[in-house]
Amino acid sequence: MADIIKVGMADMKICKAPDGVTTIGLGSCVGVAVRDPVTKIGGLAHVMLPDSTRITNSTNVYKFADTGVDSLINELVKAGASKTRLVAKIAGGAQMFAFQNKNDLIRVGDQNVAAVKAKLKENGIRILAEDTGLNFGRTVIFYPETGDYVIRAVGKDERTI
Repeated sequence: MADIIKVGMADMKICKAPDGVTTIGLGSCVGVAVRDPVTKIGGLAHVMLPDSTRITNSTNVYKFADTGVDSLINELVKAGASKTRLVAKIAGGAQMFAFQNKNDLIRVGDQNVAAVKAKLKENGIRILAEDTGLNFGRTVIFYPETGDYVIRAVGKDERTI
């Protein structure tokens, strides 16, 4: 029987089929799911912020898109995945609160999605699917064996990307 491994906020876990990884509470955060379809090794990072250089005294690399995506890729390769075969799916990046102005400082969800996409592109990793933006939180489960990324949200139909 497969285990479903829990990923906390600003955290990352990798696994091999048939196991899966899950995280809850993706509001403005982004769940970055990456896998090697041949070895069926995959992982999930729960990214909270776009850029580690804007925050001082934070040693948690998984908190940020710029450092968390690189660390996820490195861990997958260490576990036996091939970087040249890695593919990704992403979810989250919602605008959870309505504000009158469009101040960039409060549009963290959009910034997180853009930063994750830029970092994946920089690493040559293709994004196969995404469920991002809008104004609701998500819980996700990623299965490296099939690449299925199950998205759950209150009041919405479950979907798999």
